[in-house]
Amino acid sequence: MISFQQRLSILAPEPWEFSEALHSIGGCFICYPKRHEGPGAVGDPCWAAAATVQNGCLAALSRIRDEAPASYEPGLLALREGPLLERVVRSLPEVPQLLLVNATGRDHPRRAGLALHLGHQLSLPTVGVTRNPLIAKGEWPAEAPGACAPLRIEEEIVGYWLRVKPGKPPLAVHSGWRTSPETAVRLVMASLGRWRTPEPLRLARQAAREARAEDRPRG
Repeated sequence: MISFQQRLSILAPEPWEFSEALHSIGGCFICYPKRHEGPGAVGDPCWAAAATVQNGCLAALSRIRDEAPASYEPGLLALREGPLLERVVRSLPEVPQLLLVNATGRDHPRRAGLALHLGHQLSLPTVGVTRNPLIAKGEWPAEAPGACAPLRIEEEIVGYWLRVKPGKPPLAVHSGWRTSPETAVRLVMASLGRWRTPEPLRLARQAAREARAEDRPRG
C-alpha cells in the first residue's frame, strides 16, 4: 500500500474545474460501534453510507453493513475504509459528479490520503472534509462565513481552513483526486445547507448512524 500511495501521489490527472452546471454531489461516511475500544481491528463491525444531493435535495441513498477488512494503522486508512466506501458509492443508482469524503487528501505523509485514493479507484473528483488537518499546519481564518486560510505542509498548500458558521470552528478542506485546494473550497461552499457539515456528507453520516442504530440488539 505504501508504494501504491507513493505512485498515486505523483500522478497528474487532468484537473477538474468547478462549473456552475454542477448539480450532483455525493458524500460518503463510515461509522463503528459506539464506545468502540482500541485503535481498530480486523473484523470490527461497521456501517457505511453514501448519499447524492441534486440541486439541494437528497436524490439517492445507499447503506451497507460489513466488517472492517483491515486494522487501523496511521497513514493507511484506505486499507481499512477504502473498500467499503468504494462499494457503497458504487451501489448508488447513479454516480455523482463529485464526491465528498470524511478524510484527508494531499494532507498526508505521502500526499495520498483516503480521499485521493478513493477518487482514483472510482474515477471521480474528490474533496476531503475533516474537523482537523492530519499533518498540515495553518492559522484559523477570520470569523466571516466563507473566510479561509491555507493549510501547508512545509511550503505546499494542501488544503484550507474554511469558516462555514461564525462562532463555530472552521472545517479542514482538502484537495483530493483531480481537485486543487481552491476548487475544494468552492465545492464545499456550493454543497452547504443549514448545517456546518456539507449536506451530502451530513446525509451520508446520518444514514450510516441510523443503520448502526437499527442493528442494535433490542432489550
